[in-house]
Amino acid sequence: MTAAASSAGIRLRDHPAFILFWISRVCSALAFQMLGVVVGWLVYSLTGSAAALGLVGLAQFLPILCLTLLVGHVADTFDRRRIVLACQTLSALTVGALALAEGSGHAGLLPIYAAVVTIGASRAFEAPTMAALLPRLVPGEVLPRALAVASSAMQMATIAGPAVGGFAYIFGPAVPLTLAAVCYGVAAVAMAFIRHVHAPGPRSAMTLETLLSGLSFIRRSPVVLGSISLDLFAVLLGGVTALLPIYAAEILHVGTQGLGALRAAPAVGAVLMSIVLVRRPPTRQVGHVMFAAVAVFGLATVVFSVSSSFLLSLGALFVLGAADNVSVVIRSSLVQLSTPDEMRGRVSAVNSLFVGTSNQLGEFESGMVAALIGAVGAGVVGGVGTLMVVALWTRLFPALFHVDAMPVKVETRR
Repeated sequence: MTAAASSAGIRLRDHPAFILFWISRVCSALAFQMLGVVVGWLVYSLTGSAAALGLVGLAQFLPILCLTLLVGHVADTFDRRRIVLACQTLSALTVGALALAEGSGHAGLLPIYAAVVTIGASRAFEAPTMAALLPRLVPGEVLPRALAVASSAMQMATIAGPAVGGFAYIFGPAVPLTLAAVCYGVAAVAMAFIRHVHAPGPRSAMTLETLLSGLSFIRRSPVVLGSISLDLFAVLLGGVTALLPIYAAEILHVGTQGLGALRAAPAVGAVLMSIVLVRRPPTRQVGHVMFAAVAVFGLATVVFSVSSSFLLSLGALFVLGAADNVSVVIRSSLVQLSTPDEMRGRVSAVNSLFVGTSNQLGEFESGMVAALIGAVGAGVVGGVGTLMVVALWTRLFPALFHVDAMPVKVETRR
């Protein structure tokens, strides 16, 4: 019996630990998305400075950059469930304290930045540790389906979080901050009820060699290195998110309401694709499918960039989000299933850094290129650049391109 056939009879709802994991991930992501809206409005209302808003993004990214190697070692040495629980509890307390300060009128700029740095450090530990924890909750043959469902949680939070946060802000910033704190609390409770699924690794000394072992493993594995780097460069070149306000105001002329629709379109495409992937997960020629999905992502970027029709632009972004979700699910499955469990924390930490880098630097790259040649030119260059990366990576990583089926079991290497 093939892995695909055997996985057909396995239902994710029969795994209570995965259901709790999904609830925890949804609530944590929803809280983070609400915070993005609230903190942005608060900082801008206090300063009126675009630079101050930029510092918010920097404050979130720097902890990931500084803590990546340490995070991987911790996730592979200690109980991953307890690490996530501690991170979500810290986030709930931090946001709750900020809500109290805002409610009493004492939330100045410094407390807001302190909270952002704390949340950034917490997410630096939480995100890769959750990624490394998931493969222990379901059989390997259904991991692609589990990743598709988990990805839908993130996309739904991306859609609902800003909407809920923006609406609740009408009643004052303390209200959405309180809601975010409650969401983090629910996430922590759900994580606390997951039974013990990960035996902590040996308490090895934290040396430079152990800290860098994740990077060494990635360098030795063409499938893992190719998967992570393909996503890094494709998103770095093809991301048009930073340009959406320009398109909404100057090209499509749809205003702020249209901007909201443009921002939501990729997430809607990703959610619907997640539903498809849960029912029909990729099981054959997964390497070809992943490369094709990234190519569609690049083509959709080009179509969006040259479009002057609002409906066509929405459609292009919808396709872009759907294609990106296919790539994310396959890439995440390949990375997790090709990595021994005792290395998953370190590899997931490096992967999280690459994803964060591609998103942040991708927006920076798009903005800088747009300043030189205009938004349309920047979008076209980015989309064509993504297609060139796909063509180049098929030659640099033929083992990844020709992967047929997902690996089901990874032998532990000591």
